[in-house]
Amino acid sequence: MTSVADQAWFQDPALGRVFALLNADGGEGRVVGGAVRNSLMGLAVADIDIATTLLPEAVLERAAAAGIKAVPTGIDHGTVTLVIDGRPFEVTTLRTDVETDGRRAKVAFSADWQSDAERRDLTINALYANAAGEVIDLVGGLDDIEKRNIRFIGNAATRIAEDYLRILRFFRFFAWYGSGRPDAEGLRASSAARSKLKTLSAERVWSELRKLLSAEDPGRALLWMRQVAVLSEILPETEKWGIDAIPALVSTEKALGWARDPLLRLASIIPPDPARLEELAARLKFSNAEAAYFRAWAKAAPVNDEISAAAFEKLLYGNGVDGIIVRLKLALGVARGKAENGSFDEMSRSARLSKLLDHARIWKKPQFPLNGADVMAMGIQAGPKVGEILSTLENQWVEENFVSDRAALLARLSEIAG
Repeated sequence: MTSVADQAWFQDPALGRVFALLNADGGEGRVVGGAVRNSLMGLAVADIDIATTLLPEAVLERAAAAGIKAVPTGIDHGTVTLVIDGRPFEVTTLRTDVETDGRRAKVAFSADWQSDAERRDLTINALYANAAGEVIDLVGGLDDIEKRNIRFIGNAATRIAEDYLRILRFFRFFAWYGSGRPDAEGLRASSAARSKLKTLSAERVWSELRKLLSAEDPGRALLWMRQVAVLSEILPETEKWGIDAIPALVSTEKALGWARDPLLRLASIIPPDPARLEELAARLKFSNAEAAYFRAWAKAAPVNDEISAAAFEKLLYGNGVDGIIVRLKLALGVARGKAENGSFDEMSRSARLSKLLDHARIWKKPQFPLNGADVMAMGIQAGPKVGEILSTLENQWVEENFVSDRAALLARLSEIAG
């Protein structure tokens, strides 16, 4: 019998209290999903989700009697969150689907573990662990975990028709946990239903895509998404741009110790076209910070790796450091990829780009010493003329590599005003 009983997370006394609460008087609770899957794959466990035969009202009543904080986080769908020693445990009543339309499901509560398992998406996500730590497999998930095979439960087309987001989840879980090639039936069903992705909310699509791009190496998943036209369905911007930069970028991240950055990875597979990026941000409902990231990248000028230090600082001042850093990282990934294939020129280029990137990271934008009040103090009336004079002086100051101090600039301003 496969077991997770020896895992540190499973031996947590707080989890023991949850089991004691749910398993009394004929009830039963089992850990389900990610915690079991990750334990069996030797990966870290974060959230612990629990399925129970008890109705949500019964969970709330038992928690109150035991002095355990309970929050009805999704009680209409059977979910109650128990908080013990500051740790949340999401407890959900077993369910069966009554009606689905590809976007949302109407469910009925149940006490049937088999039905609960069969309504889930992928076999590796439908494993349970009982209070003794014994892993219970009702859908063939253990074999798939051993083979790192990502497979829908039952008929792939049926599972996808219940929720079209499962197309992206299929590829996301393949990126994180799969090996070899994706399950053939899953690929066919995903391709056949890809047009239905347009019926989903932008927030759900972007959330899944962002998680996929956060995998250690999303390259193989993106390749198969492109093969079956799922990628162009959600990211038409990639259609004539391609995903060839991803392997070298991932390799560069690992070699240089960069944190995984889903936005940088997305930037590597779409063109830096301001208009298309604005449309993308609107379509996927990017946050303000995400939209600003791509706006800065599109606005930033490409960097010549042989640029002088003085010219580079002018470039940083005029373009902003954030967009330039994105440009440099993408260029460095491409250069390192070519260098790994034996290009001596690209090895040299990689070294120069790395030096520029280090410079950009520590660079602090100098503060222009003058402002509008200084101009008006010289007798210039408030209006467009003030901005014109400031712009002229600032441009001169930048061209002189920021060396003129306030006194020198005031003297120059006095000459202009006089």
